[in-house]
Amino acid sequence: MMTQGEIEVLLVEDNPSDVELTLRALQKRNLANRVVVARDGVEALQLLERAEAPPKVVLLDLKLPKLNGLEVLRRMKSDDRTRRIPVVVLTSSHEEPDVEESYRLGVNSYIVKPVDFESFASAVAEVGLYWLLLNHPPE
Repeated sequence: MMTQGEIEVLLVEDNPSDVELTLRALQKRNLANRVVVARDGVEALQLLERAEAPPKVVLLDLKLPKLNGLEVLRRMKSDDRTRRIPVVVLTSSHEEPDVEESYRLGVNSYIVKPVDFESFASAVAEVGLYWLLLNHPPE
């Protein structure tokens, strides 16, 4: 049984198909060992609050029930405990105001979900490789 402190990736996504595709893409590259899924913004913030150690990265959809992704991002970046966690918005929104607001709030990267499976899987795998293996955050 995994403890909350072992989260490497927090995937905040309410669409079951996108959750499955993301997990499969990470598994294909052996990056899915410690992925925790939150199905809405409230659950995401609760998981972060209970985690013994911060995840290496949060993959955040914007269109979420209960609390949207921009509000999750706003709260994460205004809290000393979660401010430094890298956040990658992974969303279907091409809306320029969403992109601008995400960066204003401190997102580390903004990726529009590709429509076809292969492109989506490739994008997720590249994000996982970068944030889990290549990125070197401060201790």
